[in-house]
Amino acid sequence: MMFQSGRHFLQIPGPTNVPDPILRAMSRPTVDHRGSEFSELAIDVLAGIRRIFQTTGPVIIYPSSGTGAWEAALVNTLSPGDKVLMFETGHFATLWKQKAVRLGLDVDFVPGDWRHGVNPEVVADKLAADKSSQIKSVMVVHNETSTGVTSRIPEIRKAIDAADHPALFMVDTISSLASIDYCHDEWRVDVTVGCSQKGLMLPPGLGFNTISEKAIEASRTATLPRSYWRWDGMFEPNKKGFFPSTPATNLLYGLQEAIRMLEAEGLQNVFARHDRHAEATRRTVRAWGLEILCADPNEYSSSLTAVMMPEGFSANALRQVILENFNMSLGNGLGKVADKVFRIGHLGDFNDLMLAGTLCGVEMGLSLAKIPHQKGGITAALDYLEKIRKEA
Repeated sequence: MMFQSGRHFLQIPGPTNVPDPILRAMSRPTVDHRGSEFSELAIDVLAGIRRIFQTTGPVIIYPSSGTGAWEAALVNTLSPGDKVLMFETGHFATLWKQKAVRLGLDVDFVPGDWRHGVNPEVVADKLAADKSSQIKSVMVVHNETSTGVTSRIPEIRKAIDAADHPALFMVDTISSLASIDYCHDEWRVDVTVGCSQKGLMLPPGLGFNTISEKAIEASRTATLPRSYWRWDGMFEPNKKGFFPSTPATNLLYGLQEAIRMLEAEGLQNVFARHDRHAEATRRTVRAWGLEILCADPNEYSSSLTAVMMPEGFSANALRQVILENFNMSLGNGLGKVADKVFRIGHLGDFNDLMLAGTLCGVEMGLSLAKIPHQKGGITAALDYLEKIRKEA
């Protein structure tokens, strides 16, 4: 592909755009990770990331992807043969399930259509039927990155409580953390999984486990093999600002800056911004005459929107046209929806003008690729954004 002037539009739902202040923070000289300067950095970061997860409990930080954080959540709390309840909400829920199976867990995987989130009533029924408490954990993806569907975590928590079931509650927030409101403590989640390259606006490389006292207690008797992923090796070093193995020092500089930026905007303002951009995008898609993959408005994602292609047309071909003509990357369809949807990421370091440019690129791409649609989608977005500004 020939050189294209201007900045590349990275509109996949992660990794997201890394803002300049974070890039500059990560460019600082690497320091001794056993020294006092690093200790001050780590103590500050560990306190700040608790505020992002909205918890007072420990947050474990690994040099890893979100996949590593998935594994850490499982091996620290469960034993071989344990039964867990999981839900097929999309590609990433399926991958987490596959990891659980490979680790020797007995997974009750509730099938889904990839257009809906976890049904709290099904959770309640499954747990109520489990009279002998064989289910050791309920595991849910909060925001399914492959589909743009957000499961209703507070309602699932209520379903677990209504069944009076002792199962641990584990939630993947990989594409919702710092983009969609999430309250680890208030919703009484036992293990929250997260990573750095989505709403935190960092490159890939940091994985998170946020853990409750109940989860810590479970870890004392869990027998799945663990070494690198051990929580109990982290607690004491973290108190003094250190890690048992080499940390991703410069990513922690970036995380410190990301936390500063998020709190300068205000977390509730961050969530409102994501809500605004998501609604503007959905109005645009409807104006084009295309269909949103998420079928329930109560489960719309504020991190991304997955758009269904008209029958007989290729999402990958459309994405290629947009990349070649407008230097913009959109998310591809994964798993069951491969080549059937394209995904517009509107999370992280993002504003109204960036959204307008993104949607203009998609609308022009639809025309160039000869995809049946109606003109004027971008006008629907601009009208909505202007209305919100006037009402603020």
